[in-house]
Amino acid sequence: MAQTKTLIELPDFVTVRELATIMNVSPINVIKELMGNGIMANINQQIDFDTAAIVAEEMGFEAVSLASLQEEEEQEKAGEHLAWRQILAKEKASSLKPRPPVITMLGHVDHGKTSLLDVIREANVVSGEAGGITQHIGAYQAEKDGHLITFLDTPGHEAFTAMRARGAQATDIAILVVAADDGIMPQTREAIDHARAAGVPIIVALNKIDLPGSRPDRVKQQLAEVGLIPDDWDGDTLVIPVSAKEKLGIDDLLEAILLVAEDLNPRANPNTDATGTVLEASIERGRGIMTTVLVQNGTLNMGDTLLIGEHYGRIKAMFDHRGKSVKKAAPSVPVSVSGLNGMPSAGDQFVTVKNEKEARKIVADLQEQKRQNVTEQRRTTATLDEFFSRLQEGETKTLFLIVKADVQGSLEPIIKSLQKLSYDEVSLEILRSSTGNITESDVMLASASDAVILGFNVDADPVAKTAASSEGVEIKTYDIIYQLIEDVDKAMRGMLAPVYEPSVIGRAEVREVFRIRSIGNIAGSYMRTGVARRNAKVRVIRSNKLLFDGSVGSLKHLQENVREVRQGFEFGVGVDGWNDFRPGDVLEFYVMQRVEQG
Repeated sequence: MAQTKTLIELPDFVTVRELATIMNVSPINVIKELMGNGIMANINQQIDFDTAAIVAEEMGFEAVSLASLQEEEEQEKAGEHLAWRQILAKEKASSLKPRPPVITMLGHVDHGKTSLLDVIREANVVSGEAGGITQHIGAYQAEKDGHLITFLDTPGHEAFTAMRARGAQATDIAILVVAADDGIMPQTREAIDHARAAGVPIIVALNKIDLPGSRPDRVKQQLAEVGLIPDDWDGDTLVIPVSAKEKLGIDDLLEAILLVAEDLNPRANPNTDATGTVLEASIERGRGIMTTVLVQNGTLNMGDTLLIGEHYGRIKAMFDHRGKSVKKAAPSVPVSVSGLNGMPSAGDQFVTVKNEKEARKIVADLQEQKRQNVTEQRRTTATLDEFFSRLQEGETKTLFLIVKADVQGSLEPIIKSLQKLSYDEVSLEILRSSTGNITESDVMLASASDAVILGFNVDADPVAKTAASSEGVEIKTYDIIYQLIEDVDKAMRGMLAPVYEPSVIGRAEVREVFRIRSIGNIAGSYMRTGVARRNAKVRVIRSNKLLFDGSVGSLKHLQENVREVRQGFEFGVGVDGWNDFRPGDVLEFYVMQRVEQG
């Protein structure tokens, strides 16, 4: 049976010594393998990944490129929403079944989101006849060609991102509603920022095409300018002309949703305990607390016990989007339930537990944990000063920024200067850049994306300051551009993995070689300059050629173990992994010191 090879991670370029250290083998053996492959390299010479991988394979290791791993991590992050759609609750692939896509409509307040939702609801809701809705629960399902589509009726992108800031990822596809006579407005740009930060695909609904002032080509040009290149311009963004007033293009929009959903292939396991997201909650006369939830995995059944944060309760009644009483809800189905002992917030995650006794115990444990650590925050605050510590914990090396400036003439040079900051290990991504004061929308986007807000000659609105305090978002304002750039540069350099370089601390000459049983050869040496230390590294040099680079194994003066030997003294030294000392060899002692980058 073939032996499993040990997996090692290697950068694009690595020295022979570093490769040996990673594999925990002697550098001499690595040099021999290189020579066997026709490559002459000394211990400090760099070799590329392909060469290092060949040597590693011959020595029983399997090399993986760090660059490729980082790229996979970035792709995983960019497609984080896919993980929730396709691998919910870490289910086995064989247990996942197709589910309806979940849609959220975003856009400027006057561009017709509500009207468009109303038209779809009236014409395509899953009911026996049009107008069958008797209760509004903040979400509903429409049908197209036998396929169900779930629509979330959110108030806007602020609510959309507030849910995401609490850990919810309820949306599969974002519909960006843009009025054909008005074009892209500031709120439209904000909606694009929020959808992109969530990593969901965007379909553009070009509304109000029936109006005399409609200019679809102008709007498409504006879309292209913000990176949403229409599909009929050889781009990858579906732009669907519609009219909510005249009820035009609705079928085309639904077909576009199904087309994008086919590529996404949203799936879930219907045969397990239900989990999902709270959409809204309210108190209704005669019913008490009614909570609208979206089932995202499993099937929710009448009588199940829900646990949502510190709120819990057995489901006493369950209604679908038409107000009809139902007994179960499959993945992607929104339902309104009663029975909770408190009112949860939009975006909270729900799970089902065995019974209310178990729910009470879980809640009690949560409350006790809070009492023990009252200073614990809901989320990690994103600040420039804390990026390095977060990096040390293995978090991503991407600095997310939102930049606001007083005028466009200031904003452009700031963005250009920030984009010039470049390091191999750290990336910088500007989620939003615009003029004007810092708003609550900026804070919510920063909260959901762990971003830092930078302002130049602007202030934060009172509401934004309050939101930043509660959400743990850092707002830094400047009146000098170079100070802003310098702070970001320092943060990025702090995020870089520390770089160490050798610093020579002393040199000695080998005068005699002593053989000690069970230990090996000891070099009787004379310290010519500097100092030798027990915790130092040592290079063995003969005739100006480097023979070995390793660690000090033992250090003795007059038969006594010592920590260091200074200039002018004789001593004995052993080197881990090296025995072939000869009189006249030079021992160069050094330590690794961290160097400032940039």
